[in-house]
Amino acid sequence: MQVTETLSDGLKRGFMVVVPEPELAAKREQRLAELSKTIQMPGFRPGKVPMNIVRKRYGDAVAAEIVEGAVNEAHSQLLNERNLRPAMQPKLEITKPGTESDLEFTVEMEILPEVAIPDLSDVTLSKPVAAVSEEKIDEALKNIAEQRKSFTKVEEERPAAAGEQLKVDFVGKIDGVAFEGGTAQDVALTVAGPGFIPGFTEQVEGMKAGESKTITVTFPEDYGAKELAGKTAEFEITAKELAVAEIPAIDDELGKAVGLEGLEQLKERVKEQIGREYEGMTRAKLKRALLDALAEKALFDAPVSLVDAEFDAIWRQVEAEKEAGEQDPDDAGKDEETLKAEYKAIADRRVRLGLLVAEIGRANDVQVTDQELQRAMFNEAMRYGAQAMQVVEFFRKNPQQMERFRGPIFEDKVIDFLLGTVKQDEVSVSAEELAKDPEE
Repeated sequence: MQVTETLSDGLKRGFMVVVPEPELAAKREQRLAELSKTIQMPGFRPGKVPMNIVRKRYGDAVAAEIVEGAVNEAHSQLLNERNLRPAMQPKLEITKPGTESDLEFTVEMEILPEVAIPDLSDVTLSKPVAAVSEEKIDEALKNIAEQRKSFTKVEEERPAAAGEQLKVDFVGKIDGVAFEGGTAQDVALTVAGPGFIPGFTEQVEGMKAGESKTITVTFPEDYGAKELAGKTAEFEITAKELAVAEIPAIDDELGKAVGLEGLEQLKERVKEQIGREYEGMTRAKLKRALLDALAEKALFDAPVSLVDAEFDAIWRQVEAEKEAGEQDPDDAGKDEETLKAEYKAIADRRVRLGLLVAEIGRANDVQVTDQELQRAMFNEAMRYGAQAMQVVEFFRKNPQQMERFRGPIFEDKVIDFLLGTVKQDEVSVSAEELAKDPEE
């Protein structure tokens, strides 16, 4: 194999590779000889088919097979001998076929940069920590009690008050025509409560069971059904049954109702749960600060091909969100050129951080175990509720799909490793400060 470097510009590399024809011819003859021992043809005993017939029938297929194998072998040898790590799949182009001549092909690629692991001894992260207050525990207990409330039918004939539950039938119309999804029966509404269309539940306040009325509402501009967004509709409502909520007392019986010994154990569990939520928010802020520090030290050029691929993925998401009316408020009013420049910078940062995190993980032998992949798969399946076992079965039949979890797990393990090495200054903050987005 002869290799000539044709391009060396930054991270771009190009090579001309030549595999001599005699080497290819020898491999062709060897492969044809192997075939002649196994093929069967009418009129010939097994293994006794003349070579000229074997060559005539299988010569072209064998030649193509040998060329493909030679290209793959020469390409691998090139990468190994020159210690090249392509950023993406190299581009190969055959310029001489290698059938009755030398095999000649070109290879073009971008290689991964040399990534030096930075010294983090000068990095000190601020670690925000919030204590779980009694007010938060009380608030959580009230929510638990609220979730276990029951409703008792009101027998007397009286107007529905805010906070009560009113069961209704309704028919929605736009310009006098009923629309799809606008008709329902036995819908339980919280009077003047959240949900449904803004202004809907407020207008059923004061209705009595058996009473009918027509209300007018306007669908929000960002309503999920685009054909209804921003339109005004009339709803003919019939009230059927009024019920009042009965919220259980926050006492030992509430604790027992959720499977615990009593109220004190329930408080402990609530405090632990809130504490875990706070720890998650603390870690998220530490991770963000750590990545910011790493980004400042990732002083190398990122492969253009990787940055372009990352940018394309980001931009597709940006356009999809814009199409769905969910554009980031910070992007509003910016022209496309400005937005693309900003997101290109984000893509560049992500790629450089990804390469640096990968190198730190490699240097410190960070591994993702099969058990961790299994745990991630089960966590993913649990998100699908009643369909969880179907999701588990899908991954069992398609184990290669498990690889989607490897990257995030690997990154988290590297982040945890680094957080165990850098200095951290603990700072007491309120729960509200801890939950606040750092960009707000």
